[in-house]
Amino acid sequence: MAAVEGIEVLSPGLQTTIQDLGRFGFGRYGVPPSGALDSFSLRIANRLVDNPEDQAGLETTLMGLRFKALNDVCIAVTGANLRPQVNQRPLEMWRSHVLKQNEILSFAGPESGCRAYVAFGGKLKVLPLLGSLSTNLPAGFGGFEGRPLQKGDVLHVDSPTLKLAAAGRELRHQWIPEYPSTWTLRIVWGPQDGDFTDKGKRIFINTLYAVSSQSDRTGIRLNGPEIARKSHTAESIISEGLISGSIQVPGDGKPIIILGETVTGGYRKIATVASADLPLLGQIKPGDKIKFAAISLEEAHRALNEMESKIRSSFKTSDHVREQGAGR
Repeated sequence: MAAVEGIEVLSPGLQTTIQDLGRFGFGRYGVPPSGALDSFSLRIANRLVDNPEDQAGLETTLMGLRFKALNDVCIAVTGANLRPQVNQRPLEMWRSHVLKQNEILSFAGPESGCRAYVAFGGKLKVLPLLGSLSTNLPAGFGGFEGRPLQKGDVLHVDSPTLKLAAAGRELRHQWIPEYPSTWTLRIVWGPQDGDFTDKGKRIFINTLYAVSSQSDRTGIRLNGPEIARKSHTAESIISEGLISGSIQVPGDGKPIIILGETVTGGYRKIATVASADLPLLGQIKPGDKIKFAAISLEEAHRALNEMESKIRSSFKTSDHVREQGAGR
């Protein structure tokens, strides 16, 4: 079966883009990975609708997204609880459903978290660029015409009827993430933590930072006391490659957590967010509070292995589809 019209955007909300797991291998050309900021939620959403984990879905921020199904399609909503509704009836998250033709999915506003993810059974039909469907907003390419979705956009889905039988899958309840307004993020020191004073590092690890309203998909800016460098160090360094989760300290001493739209930087990195906590960064919103907890590299590896094991076994008891047809 060929691709068919899947959904029509009635309202794009604050910001809704097409994202997969990212565009890797092009950093030396200045191309950042982009991709879903909460990769855990997108991966689970895809598994719920019987897609490969790396398929593209919608990433929507805080509130306002509304779209109509133009054909029956299996969907799953994960990530932030933005109060999803179908025809103004609450929709259960972290579970797959059939969105029937002409039904409308909408998001009433945030109860917890910042970004929700919608996966569609089948494959969103947009042109890949450099091996990815992710939208790079700063550069204006990828995704749907390189921009956030707009009212009237129509997205096509490849063979959605083949995935309708996946309706009824659900993530084990105990593994559904919680999104508080005060976060503790695990970090590994470095690579330039030796350039900061002992007092500066104590301030960094003991401060409850406030998330600035100037945060976006490029980085999370934090407000708090200044982290002092050692007296012999300059304000900046020669620009070098960055990864998501790097914590830069610019000249004002206020840390910035780097996200997926940046590949180089000229400020020292005092620490790096542990890989297992990277998906949490996509759910942190302005006004939230953040505290850092230092762990060893070995502990970071164990945390990542635990997360991957959770994803692999997430549907061990529910991977069979409920024999209830394709209803909600």
